[in-house]
Amino acid sequence: MKNSKKRFFVTGTDTDAGKTYVTVGLLKAAARRDIKSFGLKPIAAGAAQVDDELVNDDALMIQKASSVNMHYSQVNPIVFEPAIAPHIAAQRESKLITVSRLDGFIKGSLLTPHDFALIEGAGGWKVPLNDRELMSDLAKSLGLPVILVVNMKLGCINHTLLTIESIKNDGLALSGWIANSAQGAMSCYKENLQTLKALVDAPFLGELDYYQTYESSDARFDLILDAVLS
Repeated sequence: MKNSKKRFFVTGTDTDAGKTYVTVGLLKAAARRDIKSFGLKPIAAGAAQVDDELVNDDALMIQKASSVNMHYSQVNPIVFEPAIAPHIAAQRESKLITVSRLDGFIKGSLLTPHDFALIEGAGGWKVPLNDRELMSDLAKSLGLPVILVVNMKLGCINHTLLTIESIKNDGLALSGWIANSAQGAMSCYKENLQTLKALVDAPFLGELDYYQTYESSDARFDLILDAVLS
């Protein structure tokens, strides 16, 4: 691996596209190569109390998959109990989520020595954080290249092209996209995948199936990591 740090913002075409599945799989692949790596999920909604601490399952998986040890509060600094849109959860608790606050948390964690880091967004590219700011504003503030997880289901071509258009309009580089079968078998999967490959002007990083275990997908994640780091 080159000496320069590799950092990426992970987004999806919609909620439940498989961002955490991809983030955890890539971190596990990096750990197998002894690459100093960690993942962050700056904001999460849907959590439970564990040992007097409110924790999110996705964030815990990211923390466990990271080869660099980090406190949970570094991995997931903002967490809400109900599994609803983050800005609504914040409103209910009379809290304000801002890009500047999230940016500060993330950049503070990025001071931890590492070679590879993934910052996972919440929901899709345009998820609101408050009345004025969106998740895309956080991505723009960080200025990191983007990895897009495509939820392979009916409508994914439209969702993918609109998301990529928005990413590019926001001035960010799209490092590549991953086709993930997060909803089970898709009708005309191969035809839809070929259409996406023809229409998307960005590297195709690989195919995944959310319903496969990480162990059975090790080889696929290894290949995707190669593509991401190249």
